[in-house]
Amino acid sequence: MTALVIGAAAATLLFDVVRVRAGRSAAAWRARLADELAARPLDDVWIRTGAAVLAVAGLWLIILALTPGLRRQLPLQKPAGQVEAVVDRRAAALMLRDAAMRVPGVSAARVRVGRHRIKTRAEVRFRTEAEVRADLLDALREQRDRLALARPPRLTVRVRARRK
Repeated sequence: MTALVIGAAAATLLFDVVRVRAGRSAAAWRARLADELAARPLDDVWIRTGAAVLAVAGLWLIILALTPGLRRQLPLQKPAGQVEAVVDRRAAALMLRDAAMRVPGVSAARVRVGRHRIKTRAEVRFRTEAEVRADLLDALREQRDRLALARPPRLTVRVRARRK
C-alpha cells in the first residue's frame, strides 16, 4: 500500500513536471505548494510536523525493509538437509482452536497466533475455571508441539465463565 501511494504521488508530480517542460503552466496545487514552502520559515509548526511525519514514515520503511518477510507464516522445524516449510498463522490458529474446543467444559474459544505469542480466550460452560485452564494449557502445548514450529510461541490463556 505504501509503495502504491508513493508511486501515485511520484507519477502525479512527474506528469506535472513534464507538462511544465512541454511549455504549459504548472498545476495550481504545485504552484501553491511551492509558494507556501518558499514563504514559510523552517521553524514553522507545519514544516516541523511534516518533517517529523516523513521521518517516522521513513524509519518505519527502513524497519520493514530490514525485518524478515512472510509475516503471515510461521516457519516449521527443518530436519538436516530437508526443504524449508511454513504454516499459515490462520491455519495454526484453527488447529489450536480445535484442540481447545476438545477440552471438556470449553463452550467457545478464540485463538490468535502471532510470531511470538499465542493468545487464547475460552469460555467455560461447566467445570471450574482453574481445571479447564490447566487442561486447556496442556492441550494447547501438545498441539503447539505437534505443529513443530521452528520457534514455538509462548502461550497466553484467558478463561472465563460463560455469561448467561
